[in-house]
Amino acid sequence: MTTQTSTRDTSPLPLPLTLPIKPPIPQPVVLVVMGVSGCGKTTVAALLAGRLGWPFEEGDALHPPANIEKMKAGHPLDDNDRAPWLEKVADWVGERLDAGGSGLITCSALKRSYRDTIDRRGSGVVFVYLHGSYETIAARLAARHGHFMPTKLLDSQFADLHEPTADEPAIRVDVGPSPSEIADTVIEMLGLGVAKGVAK
Repeated sequence: MTTQTSTRDTSPLPLPLTLPIKPPIPQPVVLVVMGVSGCGKTTVAALLAGRLGWPFEEGDALHPPANIEKMKAGHPLDDNDRAPWLEKVADWVGERLDAGGSGLITCSALKRSYRDTIDRRGSGVVFVYLHGSYETIAARLAARHGHFMPTKLLDSQFADLHEPTADEPAIRVDVGPSPSEIADTVIEMLGLGVAKGVAK
């Protein structure tokens, strides 16, 4: 049974690299930028894709229309709703790795079981968890426009969130700095700048 870590911790420090390997990480690799809605997944992933020159997929685009309509109506998704979506995310990851290429995809990946589905082959995936307090994320969502996730669904997202643990291929990065700084931190933590000669 997974023990849920408190999601309202306001510590600004990222956890140490929890991978069982030292950076630079082996490639090809797919980075799954994860976290609750409003944490900045798309912005950070797009910055990383631009700097690394890797393909990028917006995971929300893989949701079936019924899921999007359900969220627009203010109803949280359940595991049955998420199952086909997670399979599509896992398929995208697998296609990139099978082709011998790296990539980035966004996905909330809130539960350990969801991450296990995405990382079903057990290698080639690193989760980049964008961590922020409930108050920080709620303020961001309140100021956000043009997205289908109503602010009132944030409670359900935090309730479902099981933060990655030390035995998962994951790093945690705080959302307080600017997206550019967060991207720099991810590249540094995973040794991708060394491997690819990425300039900050």
